[in-house]
Amino acid sequence: MSVPLRPTLQGIPALLTDGPEHSPVTVVLAHGAGAPMDSPFMQFMATGLAERGIRTVRFEFPYMAARRSGPRKPPDRAAILVQSWEQVIHALGDPSRLVIGGKSMGGRIASMIADDAGVAGLLVLGYPFHAPGKPQQTRTRHLQDLRVKTLILQGTRDALGSREDVATYSLSRNVQLLWIEEGDHSFKPRARSGRSEKENLEAAVHASADWVLGLRVAE
Repeated sequence: MSVPLRPTLQGIPALLTDGPEHSPVTVVLAHGAGAPMDSPFMQFMATGLAERGIRTVRFEFPYMAARRSGPRKPPDRAAILVQSWEQVIHALGDPSRLVIGGKSMGGRIASMIADDAGVAGLLVLGYPFHAPGKPQQTRTRHLQDLRVKTLILQGTRDALGSREDVATYSLSRNVQLLWIEEGDHSFKPRARSGRSEKENLEAAVHASADWVLGLRVAE
């Protein structure tokens, strides 16, 4: 069961936490551009990791939080998204015990600050390698030199970075890619594939948990 946490810093986003309070590592997940922190996808991933004994924290960027009581707003400017991540990391304490990341845009912003933040790892659930329908507009430059241990889970049919697309990119040796068969940007497969959405999400949870638990985190 998700437990809401009060903001611990002025202006910090509200948080949701799942899993044991005292865990060697905490996974912090931010949502994608279009769905909130309690979307079915985010809920499945967070509770799945929690069931594996991993404390998991979620938060929302300001524009998404504002949608709950007002009109639909577009995503905030990158500087605000980065600031939100920095506030959350600061509020949660020792960054060397944190794995940061999230869905699509949330994971992308995390990847932009992971090295400087000094976190234990980066977990991205569907990286937006390029703009929709614009494969020439890549978002990969900073991924070439990442120092932090990174796992990117990507659907083989992801319209924002398919297996064929990603094969042409130069990525840091610290970036590990794991492919979700027949998955789209949210890991959903085609009906004729013989795979189910739940099966793919469960595969994503298990792969993420195994990777997180395998990281060396200072005691």
